[in-house]
Amino acid sequence: MPDPRPGAPSATSAAPPDPRTTARPGSPAAAALPGPRTDTQSSPDTDALPGPRTAARPSSGADAQPCPGPDAAQAGPAARPDADVRLGPRPARRDRHRHRLVKVVALCAATAAGGMLVLRGNEALAGLVSPASPDAGPLAAAAATHESPDPGRVLQIVAHPDDDLYFMNPDLRYSITAGHPVTSVYLTSGEADGINAGAAKTASTTPDKPAYAEARQNGIRAAYAKMATGDRRSAWKRTVIPTDGGGRAELDVLVARPEVNLVWLQMREAGNVYADRPDSLHGLWDGRVERLESVLASGTPVRQPYTYTREQVVRTLLGVLERYRPTTVRLQDPTPGRHADTRRYTDHQDHMYGARFAQAALAAYAKEVKDRPHFAVQNYLGYLNGSLPSSLDPVEAGEKLDILDTYAWLDQSDHCGSEAGCGDLKVADHPAGNNWTRSINYARGTSTSWLTSDRDHGLWAFKVLDGQVAVWHRAGLIGAWSGPRLLPGTGMDPGISTATLPDGRIAAFGTRTSFGARPADYTREVVLAVQRAPGSEEFGPWESLGTPETADEEWTSDISAPAVSVDGAGQPAVYVRDGAHTLRGRVRAADGGWGPWLRLGGDGLTGNPVTAVDGAGRRVVLAGTARTVVGWVQPRPGAPLGPVTGTGLPDTALPLTAQGGPTGVRLWFRKPGSGNVRTALVTADGGLRVSGLTDLGGLSGFGAVTASGHLLAGRAAGGQLGSEVGPGRPWERSPLMFVGSPSSTTTGRNMVSLAVVGLDARLYVTSSQDAPDAYLAPWQPVGPRNTGP
Repeated sequence: MPDPRPGAPSATSAAPPDPRTTARPGSPAAAALPGPRTDTQSSPDTDALPGPRTAARPSSGADAQPCPGPDAAQAGPAARPDADVRLGPRPARRDRHRHRLVKVVALCAATAAGGMLVLRGNEALAGLVSPASPDAGPLAAAAATHESPDPGRVLQIVAHPDDDLYFMNPDLRYSITAGHPVTSVYLTSGEADGINAGAAKTASTTPDKPAYAEARQNGIRAAYAKMATGDRRSAWKRTVIPTDGGGRAELDVLVARPEVNLVWLQMREAGNVYADRPDSLHGLWDGRVERLESVLASGTPVRQPYTYTREQVVRTLLGVLERYRPTTVRLQDPTPGRHADTRRYTDHQDHMYGARFAQAALAAYAKEVKDRPHFAVQNYLGYLNGSLPSSLDPVEAGEKLDILDTYAWLDQSDHCGSEAGCGDLKVADHPAGNNWTRSINYARGTSTSWLTSDRDHGLWAFKVLDGQVAVWHRAGLIGAWSGPRLLPGTGMDPGISTATLPDGRIAAFGTRTSFGARPADYTREVVLAVQRAPGSEEFGPWESLGTPETADEEWTSDISAPAVSVDGAGQPAVYVRDGAHTLRGRVRAADGGWGPWLRLGGDGLTGNPVTAVDGAGRRVVLAGTARTVVGWVQPRPGAPLGPVTGTGLPDTALPLTAQGGPTGVRLWFRKPGSGNVRTALVTADGGLRVSGLTDLGGLSGFGAVTASGHLLAGRAAGGQLGSEVGPGRPWERSPLMFVGSPSSTTTGRNMVSLAVVGLDARLYVTSSQDAPDAYLAPWQPVGPRNTGP
């Protein structure tokens, strides 16, 4: 099947080069980023912090390149100095840029205004690198007042040792390889039954919970050392730090890469995926136990046991957040849902309630700590990955499995010198878990409609920072950017979708989480905020559309992010997947009121539904299952959706993206086990029809693909940004790491804009003309460095 997009080679023309064999990775050298080193020579038994929280010195190197010609690979942002942060041990260097994937296929002629925008984007970025340039222009002069972008600091909070390796990799490996400061916090010791043995030796092995906890720690240290240095034996400095909850934590610092830290809180684990265990994070959260005790690993420098109340766990995590001042926080899924048949949790109860404790700590951190940078949150699916189509290509899956092999201590050589063992032999029987090494999926934040344009060709970006919706705005086609400005209202979950109402106002939709002292107080609801007038910087208060769930206990508040569209009759509608894995929706009536939550059917839906409108104004809604994609269409604008209909499409990796157009709605998705970008056309004439399934290749990768006009963008293998400029031209790469999904929109007839939020929680934008020799302008960071409000 030929490439279906305009401007692509025809079936009779020469075939385009294979994207996999002709890709030309960009390789801008990353400057070493020196920072102050902290003395960590305290003894293992000390209660003092391992060193002062020092201010970093920014480096002076810069890598940004001037905008190249249409055939050149694009350089990324300037080299990134250390932030002014209060970390533990400071990084000695950051050795590489992070990367991503963009694909641009050009169309026809460009306008003069469009060309000006690209030029000004170039000038703005050049001004960050060479502020003294006399020809930089006014935008560059304004940008020159800001320092180079911060690389971002990543903090992960997980329930057990290995949760990060199974469910946050390869993101974790990408961050470490790129030199980002990375800290992983382990809530429990993961002591289980205390037997460090495979199935064949379980009966003959004496249980020893402290020793098994130590073996798992050793496995984690070996895995991180291998990711960071290539040598699993690379040394760690193990010290003790006091926590804000009144206990003690072990802090491990990788000597060769001191920006890599591990924090062990060593609380008791539940010991069962779903069974009732009051002495657990679940029981502590629900108030069934007043305190949760520690289970100290046999080799830990922490010597004295301790207990935590619910509030003390929150304060402990708050203290860790304040210490490391992250710009990206990675969590597990706090609302994983239940299996429809057994009603058991689809994920481990420690994963779920550990994430809820982390949510509570982040809310307190955002409210109480004012001298801090903005932060973005990324949530990850857990056990459910095993029942979904694989999202990683074989090479990436193999790299992920290799790290699990290290953690599992497959060779059983004594490389760590610990009597407890150097890894987790329970995992050694099946290091891949339940197919978990073949996938990574985000539980939230997969929307690709958070960037939108207005009638005056201005741009609006909406992302969640600090638990609030942040708004950035560019006035007109060549105006200056402003933001981020946080809209009032807290508790917002990652992932915002937008829709433009018939009167030109922009409406932002998302979900909001609230929690209190009682378990029943935990709620998640769909909310929206509407611009007060077209083009206005002001938005009205958040309006609740409620939730189709009756109570948290029923399905763990497992609703998807909202999918939103406005049909040709001017009627907005919002759709979610509910905890029973069916589609639910609300439609706004002509009087402005919203109807009830409708039951729209479907069975076994996964991820987030998507929606778009075709050229006739008919709404199309699509949702994935583990085996295919199903859909709903309006027979005409203003009418109810028709019945759920199969598409006949094969299984797809999550998530989906829908793009409306004159001939129908184009669906974008990834090929399982490959990461290749695929597309198909969905039409509504005479009911739902699907045609033109096409594989567009690419640079592998995973996650959402954004599509606007003739631009495709998404994450590539290796976490890199790649681009194809013009039909049939090779995919290229540019450095940029980001949180969640990219978003794009058309601005006028001949421009497409693309945006991401980097790991530094800062907005980056670029644009391209729709022209045969088009190229993406260099990425432009918006606003000052993210060092604090």
